[in-house]
Amino acid sequence: MANANYKILLVEDDQNFGDVLRSYLEMHDYAVTLATDGVLGLEAFRKGQFDLCILDVMMPRKDGFTLAKDIRERDMEVPIIFLTAKTMKDDVLQGFKIGADDYIAKPFNSEELLLRIQAVLKRVNKVADPRDDQREYIIGKYHFNFPLRILTFNDPEPGEENQWKLSPKEAELLRMFCKYINDVTPRSEALTKIWHEDNYFTARSMDVFVTKLRKYLAKDAGIEIVNIHGNGFQLLVKDMV
Repeated sequence: MANANYKILLVEDDQNFGDVLRSYLEMHDYAVTLATDGVLGLEAFRKGQFDLCILDVMMPRKDGFTLAKDIRERDMEVPIIFLTAKTMKDDVLQGFKIGADDYIAKPFNSEELLLRIQAVLKRVNKVADPRDDQREYIIGKYHFNFPLRILTFNDPEPGEENQWKLSPKEAELLRMFCKYINDVTPRSEALTKIWHEDNYFTARSMDVFVTKLRKYLAKDAGIEIVNIHGNGFQLLVKDMV
């Protein structure tokens, strides 16, 4: 991945650590703006255009979670990675509920952070994703026609119902699961792209639609939609693993 065009906002209150991390990322051809607290981070975000934000959680004046909420009010798409010494489950969950794309705990291997950055940028890269052009999918023993929103089970018992017309949101969600098949579909991405808002109520609505999709797909024992707690869902298809 060519990195020269990617601009990163790094918000880290430890000046020395921030300088070292900025130098490391610049060495790998990222353009990095460093801010040393959440208030300065928000000012920098307002003034610039960034492809990725890396936010420390524990900061003076404005912590990373609050800063992330402020950023999300202005931009629902820019990816956010939290960088923190906190590893408590509730903190991780809070980060993902705000709309984080990843979460890495200190101390960490710098190469690991680099790989996570590359993975996030690849996922949200604005270059057209060829998967967006796909209109029909094979899911185990099912065939899914996205434009018509028709899901068909190809191995029914005699007289058994084998075709369903999905609602628009059911179809959008199943298509997103298919794009990430056997990988994790981030909950925040599904909520912002399909429900256009990531909050408690839309998350509960999404859970209802996931339950409906599980019922449709239950005829194939090799298919499972797994809840990846605090992150999202995974459409597992055994014959594709």
